[in-house]
Amino acid sequence: MNYKTNMFARLGGFAGIGFAALILVLNLLVLVPAGLPSPGAGPDDAVAFFGTEADAMRLGTMFLPLVWVLATVFGAGAVAAVREGERERGEAWALIGFAGILFQNLNVATVSAVRLALAHTGAADSATALWALHEALFGLNGTFLALALVGLSVAGRRGGIIPTWLAATGFAAAALQFASAVLTPQVMEGGNALGLIGLAGWLIWVAWLVLYGTFLVRGER
Repeated sequence: MNYKTNMFARLGGFAGIGFAALILVLNLLVLVPAGLPSPGAGPDDAVAFFGTEADAMRLGTMFLPLVWVLATVFGAGAVAAVREGERERGEAWALIGFAGILFQNLNVATVSAVRLALAHTGAADSATALWALHEALFGLNGTFLALALVGLSVAGRRGGIIPTWLAATGFAAAALQFASAVLTPQVMEGGNALGLIGLAGWLIWVAWLVLYGTFLVRGER
């Protein structure tokens, strides 16, 4: 158990380093040079930026699903490194920290979706921007569905709850959902065919849920 835990904690460490490096690159090499308004900037600054620098915003958004995956793996690795000791002491501080990472992922996903919606509409038409916001949030949500599919498929298979083929089904759905999240800017530009990737992943996700639930009811294999 300790060997596996240490290996996963090490994976979390690498993920944390990758997460930090990626957000630095995105901010210092893409968003800041493009002129992203700083916190406290007025609406006029936002309209000027999102009306002229939409490409920078779309490029930055394409890397965000990977950012959220790395952040989640880092948090899970930290939990894996200390969970045995915290169990013995009756504590759960690592889970509190992990919850903080998950909620910041959710918050940043919402902020990023708003930015993408503004870039998509030129920050001019509020009704159009709201619909674009819906589309952005819906597309980027594939990141978190992919994490759920991978994490629960691995846990279910290693725990003897689900068979290998169902875990593989979960991985396939996760790949489609993650690809859909990465391609969100292109889908919003009218890539209806690309939208079918997310639809296929969602349909597999639903089937996976039903089958996973069935195996849970049946108990350990």
